[in-house]
Amino acid sequence: MSSEPPPGSGQQPPDDDPFRKQPPPAEGSGSPYSTPPPYGGSPGGGDPYGGAPYGGGPADPLAGMPPLAPSGRRTLARIIDMIMVAVVVWLITWGVGVSEYNVDSDDMQYGKSLAQSALAAVLYIAYDTVMISRSGQTLGKKWLGMRVANLDNGSTPSTQTTLIRSAVLWIPFAFCCACIWTAISGGWSYFDKPYKQGLHDKAAKTVVVSTT
Repeated sequence: MSSEPPPGSGQQPPDDDPFRKQPPPAEGSGSPYSTPPPYGGSPGGGDPYGGAPYGGGPADPLAGMPPLAPSGRRTLARIIDMIMVAVVVWLITWGVGVSEYNVDSDDMQYGKSLAQSALAAVLYIAYDTVMISRSGQTLGKKWLGMRVANLDNGSTPSTQTTLIRSAVLWIPFAFCCACIWTAISGGWSYFDKPYKQGLHDKAAKTVVVSTT
């Protein structure tokens, strides 16, 4: 008689599969000499609600992650990215004739400025969102050896998380505050402790870590 499972029953993973969830130990399977702690605590002395032992608080989310990237290197990477996207904005606005409006007309000048701002916001947000959600890196960050990571687990941020991060950084930059907002949001990482987050990192719950 064949020992293979019947069709449709599914092949069970081997017992030694390291990725398989192991069932919790059966109740009463501990050492007969162990005494359960009072008030329902865990035998190891830890917090029964998942905290660190002796009330030490939650574990450091950066544990096991690469070191945080220096703020100066982050600034340089941002400047590189800004220059590259700014060149694209200029080429597109020049190509579609936005830059040909006559400055003698206030209405035309306002329309030119608004169109350039909207295009800049769209391109900056799209650039950051696409690049970072794929690998955690823009070109500037890749060249300078760093990446964006989720603070809670170090993984590459999702598209939604990256979109939030990018919008907080670039919408004020494009429409009202330009370099002032970029300096404030990005410069926040120079003083922030313990995670060196810019304001856009705080909004998205991300950090920037080194890759070298």
